[in-house]
Amino acid sequence: MKPLDFCASPRPACRLLAIACAAAAALAVAGCAGPKDQYAASTDAQQRMAAEAAADTKAGAAVDTQATYLKLVEQMQKEDLWFASLAHIDALEQRWGVSPESTRTRAEALRQTGQTAAAEAAYKRLLATPLASAGYRGLGLLAGMRGNYAEAVQLLAQAQRRTPTDALLLSDLGYAHLGAGQIEEARLPLMQALQLRPDSTQAQANLALYLEVTNQPERAAALMDAHRMPQPTRLAVRQAALQMRASGKLPAPVAAAAAAGTRIDAAVAPLALKPSRWTGAGGMRTASQTNPSASAPEAPLSLNSTSRGTP
Repeated sequence: MKPLDFCASPRPACRLLAIACAAAAALAVAGCAGPKDQYAASTDAQQRMAAEAAADTKAGAAVDTQATYLKLVEQMQKEDLWFASLAHIDALEQRWGVSPESTRTRAEALRQTGQTAAAEAAYKRLLATPLASAGYRGLGLLAGMRGNYAEAVQLLAQAQRRTPTDALLLSDLGYAHLGAGQIEEARLPLMQALQLRPDSTQAQANLALYLEVTNQPERAAALMDAHRMPQPTRLAVRQAALQMRASGKLPAPVAAAAAAGTRIDAAVAPLALKPSRWTGAGGMRTASQTNPSASAPEAPLSLNSTSRGTP
């Protein structure tokens, strides 16, 4: 089959990318229901420009196979073009039919655009497929968004058993443990997440949160300094720790020690998946050591994270 040329082909399908991206940008400017309502005008303009740039970049790409089209959709989602990606998922499924991979990308886009009921239904459809881990992870993230961290822990643990080396999933699981007041249980997945992905801002911030919650501000500060976290991220970490302490969910020994200003040390030896050159937070390698040029961008502290499920 001859590859389609988005610049030259007169077929309606060839004009889909630019039309869908422009429509999605218009929706974002008009204001769509859900979490994206908080977008400021400047963010709308940036997303519109990104959509136009994505259309230009992909204009010459061949999308004559399902796998190629899926990669295009996934790239759009990495660029946070969630609304536009939904239009392309519709086009993909019209052409090649529904698949577990297309269902996964649809579920992620629905969650990111605030369509939680539809997202939950899509994630549940994944449970009987080879992408069950992504289904459980998505359901866990939705539970966390509702504030039901105990349920989130159970669902994310199901996902983690299926994909045990997914660092961002481990970070989500650790955060859910913290939200549920299961402080001791949070340490293992958070440590694993950072050692598996030392360049992940999410993993860095969530472990710093654990150190703050367990009243180890010096270690938390050292970790954030080592990864050169920006001030907004540091402030978000400390505010999240204060909220967790005020929630009344922390175990009595941790809450009492936090109130008294006493440091809580882990009862077990630090993890050591590989030798470390910096042990300020229990034997972890830092992103700056792994990649000296790394500079971590700001990341939100929540289960509605930037992490994408591992297929």
